[in-house]
Amino acid sequence: MKFQGRSEKKRTGGRRRPIRKKRKHQLGRQATETRVGEPKLKAVESWGGNTKTRAIQTDSANVATDDGVVQATIETVAENGANPNYARRNIITRGALIETSEGTARVTSRPGQDGQVNAVLEE
Repeated sequence: MKFQGRSEKKRTGGRRRPIRKKRKHQLGRQATETRVGEPKLKAVESWGGNTKTRAIQTDSANVATDDGVVQATIETVAENGANPNYARRNIITRGALIETSEGTARVTSRPGQDGQVNAVLEE
C-alpha cells in the first residue's frame, strides 16, 4: 500500500512533527501495471460512488497521426522512462514508447486509471 498523506520530512530535509497517526482513507491502492496481451478490464470503485475502469491487459491503442486518430495494434514496449524493468516486462504507463502497427508512439493516457491507451506517433 502507498501512503498518500503529508510527508514527515520538510523540503529542506528537516523533521515535520505528525499531526496524527495514519488514517485508512490516506492509503492508496496497489498500482495497476497494464501489460500487453488479450484485453482485460476491471472496474473499481472510487470516491463519490464513481467507478474507474482499469486496463489489466490491452493489445490496442488509439494513435494520433497527421491524418487523424487510428486504432493500432500494440506489438511491444520499446522504452519506459518510469522504470527500465517495465520495458522488459511489457508494462505500459504514461510516457512509455510503444511499438505499434503504425510505428513508434508515446503513450499520453494513464491506462491503469482510464482503461484505454492513447498515444501520439513519434517522428
